Amino acid sequence: MEANASRQPQGDEELDLGAEVRSAVGRLYRRFRSERADGSLGDTALAVLTWLHKRGPQTLTELSEYGHVAPASMSQTVNRLTSSGYAVRTRDPDDRRKVIFTTTPEGAALATAARTQRNVWLDTQLNALSAADRQAIARASALLGRIADL
Repeated sequence: MEANASRQPQGDEELDLGAEVRSAVGRLYRRFRSERADGSLGDTALAVLTWLHKRGPQTLTELSEYGHVAPASMSQTVNRLTSSGYAVRTRDPDDRRKVIFTTTPEGAALATAARTQRNVWLDTQLNALSAADRQAIARASALLGRIADL
């Protein structure tokens, strides 16, 4: 049996399950991303800032690869971050031809605050569920993680 054949849906129930999972994950993702301070950066800029904060200095190419966008698009995002004082651009000490981007203390604080706000929102929602529902979500989360890692 081919590897792909084992992943093919076998009937309408599995097609419906796939649609339900895609819908639920998409809605949760959008809701999670909407949890941020009013007047904060947009989704893309906040995601890039958070990535810089977690991963440390990055080149424009590395950021573009992370964001799955063209360098020109990422350039607009990092320009927004640098002009807002959330990131700085410097020359790479090992290769002066490269520019690297790093968060400023203000950018690190914003990334941390956004992550905290989102985590508090999700933890609040999860804590409002019954123990049985939390166990079901824990199991589903493990399974979805496995699928994501295939």
